[in-house]
Order: sequence, then structure tokens, then C-alpha cells
Amino acid sequence: MDKSNGYEDNAETFIRYRSKGFDGVGAASVRHWARSLPSNATVLDIGCGTGDPISRALVGEGLSVYGIDASPSMVEIFRQNFYNSPVACEAVEDSSFFDRQFDAIVAWGLMFLLPEETQKVVIQKMANALYPGGKLLFTASAQKWKWEDVITAKELISLGAEKYKELLASSELCLIQEFEDEAGNHYYHAAKRE
Repeated sequence: MDKSNGYEDNAETFIRYRSKGFDGVGAASVRHWARSLPSNATVLDIGCGTGDPISRALVGEGLSVYGIDASPSMVEIFRQNFYNSPVACEAVEDSSFFDRQFDAIVAWGLMFLLPEETQKVVIQKMANALYPGGKLLFTASAQKWKWEDVITAKELISLGAEKYKELLASSELCLIQEFEDEAGNHYYHAAKRE
């Protein structure tokens, strides 16, 4: 069973599309968010892919980054790009998150790849993996809808802002803000209750 949601079979296409280095879509928003974290923060990038541009933005802000991705091809490139950053090749729903807690977690472009029930489980897992006061940033549409992934042709599912807010609250996470980036990606920024 392909735990990468079709991204291992389409890794070359994704790498060409997404790996734009320091200034790829979402990098500026993630850098801005990262500046709200302590200077010595440890961040988990879930669905890290090759690390470009999200992990690269985090490392560029001086943060310690761990990565998780289910695509072996992308994890191998992540290892080459960030040889000092631990990375695990596993599906988020199966991950132990390195058996530790983090100051912050980012999941850019991941949540809507997962089935609805898995999204619910993953939000709780992310909350459990944050230290009290830890920050979470993830992207998913504000609208509840389904559409086709342009890379894998698999169905994508957004639960919508109201459901995500409900799931955050039930996981001891307080929504700080919602915003959109230059490409219209919708972000949820939350913090774990202290």
C-alpha cells in the first residue's frame, strides 16, 4: 500500500514543481511564522518532501528541523539537502514523531491529502507532540470541498475552517490566526494550551 498518497510514484514531477529553493510558494509565510518561535526552537516538518522550500525556510531562520515524509525518493533528497536534520520515511499517521515533543510543527500541503478520519487523528497526534505553548502551522482550504490532485489525480479533501477549528479546540490547541499566502494557500496557526 502506498502510504505517500501517490507522491512516490510521482516524485520526479513533484520535485520539478515544488523544489524552487528558498523562495518557493509558502516560504515567505513560513519564514514570517518562524520568526515568532524561540531562536533555539526545534520544529517538525510533517510531509517535508525534499525540504524545499519549507524546511529550507525554517533552517534559514536558525531553527533545528526534523522531517517526516512517506516518499523514499523525497526523503533521500531531504537527507542530501539537510544532512544535519533527522528525517524519517514513514506515513504521518504511523509516525512516532521521533518519540519526542517539539516547540513547533508545520504541515504544509499535507492535511488535505489524508482521508477525513486520518486528518482528525493527525491533528490530535500533532497536539500531543507539541510542548505546552508550542505552535502549529498547517495549510488546508477554508472551504469544505473535494477536488483532484493535479500531480497524483487522487481525491483531496478539505474539512473546512469550521471543522478544523473544532478539531483544534478539541485537541487543546487555540487558534491564533488564519491567513493566506501569495498563492492563496490557507493557513491555520494555533498554539497548544499551557
